[in-house]
Amino acid sequence: MAIDLRSDTVTRPTPAMRAAMAAAEVGDDVFGDDPTVNALQDRIASMLGKEAALFMPSGTQSNLCALMSHCARGDEYIVGQQAHTYRYEGGGAAVLGSIQPQPLNNQADGTLALADIEAAIKPDDAHFARTRLLALEDTIGGQVLPLAYLRDATALARRRGLATHLDGARLFNAAVAAGGDAVANARMISDTFDSVSVCFSKGLGAPVGSALAGSKELIARAHRHRKMLGGGLRQAGILAAAALHALDHHVDRLAEDHANAKRLAEGLQGLPGVTVMPPQTNILFVDLAPEKAQGIVERLSAAGVLCTGLYRLRLVTHLDVSAAEIDVAVRALRAAL
Repeated sequence: MAIDLRSDTVTRPTPAMRAAMAAAEVGDDVFGDDPTVNALQDRIASMLGKEAALFMPSGTQSNLCALMSHCARGDEYIVGQQAHTYRYEGGGAAVLGSIQPQPLNNQADGTLALADIEAAIKPDDAHFARTRLLALEDTIGGQVLPLAYLRDATALARRRGLATHLDGARLFNAAVAAGGDAVANARMISDTFDSVSVCFSKGLGAPVGSALAGSKELIARAHRHRKMLGGGLRQAGILAAAALHALDHHVDRLAEDHANAKRLAEGLQGLPGVTVMPPQTNILFVDLAPEKAQGIVERLSAAGVLCTGLYRLRLVTHLDVSAAEIDVAVRALRAAL
C-alpha cells in the first residue's frame, strides 16, 4: 500500500472509532434531538470556552457560516492571502455571502502585520465596504501563530470595532506544538477570538466533520446559515461519535505526527537542489530546483509515496503513517531526488 503524505485528510477511522460510530445513539439533528451530536457540541464548546457550538459537515461550511454570521451583505473581512477561507474555499464568502474579502500578504511566519491590519480597516464612508471582521488561521501552512501575536491582533480588531474569527482547522496541532496541556492551550488560543472553527477530519482522524464555536447568538445565526447551505443532517450522531472518539483519544497523539514530520525533514537533509523547510507541526515543505522538479510527483507515486506539489512538495504526516513508513518514504524520496 502506498504511503500517503498528500494530506492528513486521508486518514481512515481506526477500529475503535468504527466501533464508537456503530454504537452511537442517534436522533434527528435537524430537530435538534440527536443526543450524540448534542454531546459533541456541548463538549467542543466547553473545551474552547464558548457558549455554544454547531456540528458542520465540513470546515469550508463551518468557516462560511462563521463569516456570514459575523458579516452582512456588503461588509468586508480582513484575511491573509494564503488563508484557506480566502484562497481554497471557492470564494464562498463573496459568492454566497456577498462579503468582500480584503486580503493582506502573510508574513514569512504566517502572521498578518499589525500595521497592515490597521491600514486595511476602512473609514465609515459610503464609498467603502464596511470592515466588520478579522479572520486568522492557526496553524497556517503548518506554522503556529504565537499566542502573544494572536492576543495583539485580536485586541487591535476589538479596539477598531471588528469581530474576530479563527479558522482553527488544525487548532489542536497548534495546541500540542505549544507543549504542556493541549486542551488548555487550545482554550487559551480560542479565548482570543469571538468564533473558532475546528476540524475533526484532519489530524484528529475522524472521517467527516467540523464544528463552529462561539456565543449563543452567533451560533443561532450560524444554524440558520447551515440550513440554507444544505448542512442540516439527520442521524448525524454516527459522525459525531467519531469526532467524540477523536477528542478522547487522538489529541495528544498529534505529537507523534509532529515527530514524524521532523524525522522526514531530517532524512532529506543534504540533497543538492533540495531545500527542506523545518516543520513546526505535521506539514513539511520541500523546495526543489527546476531540474529536480520535472515529473517528481509521478516518480514518487511510482515508488509508493503520494504527495502534492511541483517545485515545492507538500508532505503531511498523520495517524495512518508510522515512523517505520517515514523511513521508507525517506529512502524513496532520496532516490527520486
